[in-house]
Order: sequence, then C-alpha cells, then structure tokens
Amino acid sequence: MIMEKIRIAIIDDHDLFREGIILVLSQIEGFEVVFNSPDGRLFVEALAGSEVDVALMDIEMPALNGALTTQKALEVKPGLKVIALTMFSDTGHYTQMIQAGVKGFILKKANKFELEQAILTVHRGGSFFSQEILQQLAFRYNGKTTGEEELTTREMEIMVLICQGLTSQEISERLHISTKTVETHRCNLFLKAGVRNVAGLIAWAVRNQYYSMS
Repeated sequence: MIMEKIRIAIIDDHDLFREGIILVLSQIEGFEVVFNSPDGRLFVEALAGSEVDVALMDIEMPALNGALTTQKALEVKPGLKVIALTMFSDTGHYTQMIQAGVKGFILKKANKFELEQAILTVHRGGSFFSQEILQQLAFRYNGKTTGEEELTTREMEIMVLICQGLTSQEISERLHISTKTVETHRCNLFLKAGVRNVAGLIAWAVRNQYYSMS
C-alpha cells in the first residue's frame, strides 16, 4: 500500500536556510516540499490553488510577519498545520503566533530527527515544542487560574492527554467517552486557561504546574 506523502511548505526570508531545510526534508521518506517562498503574502496567495498539509513558518519576515501569514493562511485553509521556525530572540512573538493558530515551535538549530518528529506530530493532530522553546513559552505566558476556575478531575485527565499529543478521537477511545464529550471538555479547558488552542494550553499547564514535560 502506497502511503500519501506529507506535503510541506516552507516560508522563510533567508534563502540559504530554506534551501537547507529542503535538502534535509528530501532525505526523509514520506515528506515532499511542494512550496517554498521568502514572502508570506505569496504563500497566502498561492495556498488556495495548492495542496499543503504542514507549513514551516518563519516568525520575523519583512513583508508579512509569521503571525499574520499564519492567520491569513488558516482563513484560506483551516485544516493547515503550522509550525513556527524560531530563534531564541523571537520569544516576544510566541504569544502572537499561538493566537494566530500555530501548532508547534521548533528552533532553527534543530536537528533532522527533531524536525521530522515535529512535522509528524503536528500532521497527526498533536502539538510539538522544542524543549527550550516550551520552557521559555511557559514562563512568558500570562494565563493563570483563580479559585473559581479550578479544573475538575475529568478536565485534569483530559488536559494531560491533550498535552501528551493525543487527538480528541484517541482520548475518547482511551477514556471510553464520546468524542463530543471530549470536545466539550477541551473547550472548557481553553476557556478556563484563557487560551485559543493546544499550544497555549500546554504552555499554561506547564506554567501552572498542572503538567510536567519531564
């Protein structure tokens, strides 16, 4: 049986860096780079007529930054998965990227194995963070619980599984509850944490000591 390849776009304004990622991804079975550009606007314009599963997105770009590019791209293709390509100096933009809909962060210095794992994890519906990125993000994030927002036992259980990268379908099978029930708990968790997606939830959970990456 022939498995469909994961179609990848790379958006970064440094030509040599883009070319390096293309070379690395070409060595990984099941990956195919179908688009690359130094310009976020060009990516958004081309997206409607192209098939892209995962986008590797630079944060700092001159014409249209990573957050705006991600936001506009997801308006065109809501099912697109976006991973932010980042350096330590980009920490001030993490929250913007999370709010835009990014599913993971990976350092530009990451090795081939980590990049492969990031793409596979996010493509399957999970979230992925370089360890150093998650630590920085957790300490910068503003979410904080109050006495009225304490989590129920079930919410705690589901939150841990979400942080471990399980999809709603996988959680429903693990806990023997309906997918709809899982989605309801997921929404409640986002509301209580004051976040919009899984990336924000993980950072909030680590900061508030509900979840440990160790």
